[in-house]
Amino acid sequence: MKTLGLIGGTSWHSTIEYYKYINQEVNDFFGDNTNPPLLLYTLNQSAIHKYQTENNWEAIAELILKAANSLIAAGAEQLMLCANTPHKVYPIVLQEINIPILHIADATAEAINNMNINKVCFLGTKYTMTEPFVSNRIADHNIDVLLPETEKQINELHRIIQQELTYGKIIEKSKTYVLDVIQSLVELGAEGVVLGCTEFPLMINASDLKIPIFNTTLIHAKAGTNFILRNYKK
Repeated sequence: MKTLGLIGGTSWHSTIEYYKYINQEVNDFFGDNTNPPLLLYTLNQSAIHKYQTENNWEAIAELILKAANSLIAAGAEQLMLCANTPHKVYPIVLQEINIPILHIADATAEAINNMNINKVCFLGTKYTMTEPFVSNRIADHNIDVLLPETEKQINELHRIIQQELTYGKIIEKSKTYVLDVIQSLVELGAEGVVLGCTEFPLMINASDLKIPIFNTTLIHAKAGTNFILRNYKK
């Protein structure tokens, strides 16, 4: 099996989901309790949030690059950033290392195209909703991406992520708000919803909606599993 490095901790609640999904997929592939060679580096979420509020993405890139180099030194053959927002510094980190980083948007776009869906809505942090580093990369795969239109919606979705979900809090009133935002975008033509924050799947699941959900945590984890098992054929 290939060795995969995970850069997690943003937040640890969703990083657990990555670890669980990848291990379970490999168990299922072999039909036993075979575990994959995973390497995990946990970032300090508090420091990340501090630098985000200061708009200091260079410092965030330095933290992620330090994590990347540690994982490479430990034997990682490919890396994943276990959240959407850190992909803002993806190009900076990628040019400083000598192994690939599996981009969350590429994996998500492939999943959307596999379902022959042409238009999706995208929810995430304010950074992923107001900047193009994830949504445009999905759109580059011939997919229309709808985003929340009002500053109020963007700020409230961001607040729910940072003040509730990253602490593992699932609040019913907040879940209702998120579902209402999704419905407003469905009315504008969205045929599926991209949960573009890896914490949203902790709150929203398939039974909550009538349209397909693209769980970026699960999709990204599956892509990671495909890398780990790339030398195997069923």
